[in-house]
Amino acid sequence: MTALVFACAAGVLMAVQGVLNTGLGRVVGLLKATTAVHAGGLAAVLLLVLVRTGPSPGGFTSAGWVYYLGGPIGVAIVYLVAASISKIGACAATTAIITGQVVTAAALDHFGLFGLSRAPFHPFKLAGVALLSLGAWILLRK
Repeated sequence: MTALVFACAAGVLMAVQGVLNTGLGRVVGLLKATTAVHAGGLAAVLLLVLVRTGPSPGGFTSAGWVYYLGGPIGVAIVYLVAASISKIGACAATTAIITGQVVTAAALDHFGLFGLSRAPFHPFKLAGVALLSLGAWILLRK
């Protein structure tokens, strides 16, 4: 249950962050806003690392290179979210984002990619994705 609460809180923060990043992008430009967001995030996480684990840099070489793609992907996410919200609004952008996330997550689970335990796609999941897509279509209609 705690994991679901954390996931919901992350969703709330992602929606707020997208709107804040969009506003910053309007003022300073989207690339500069993306840079500022990641610089602030880097400062925050470095502080957390120092407080929680100390200055030891150990452990970084034990992960495969593919797992480090999360950083560049994060830059793309921040940029694309702010770019889409500025053009179509927070609700439409978030609807499209969530639909893309769920479809991709279902595929990642089904194939057990990147170290996930396999969670095969079955008809109930297909129905859920179809209902989500229908809901997205309803929300995105003008």
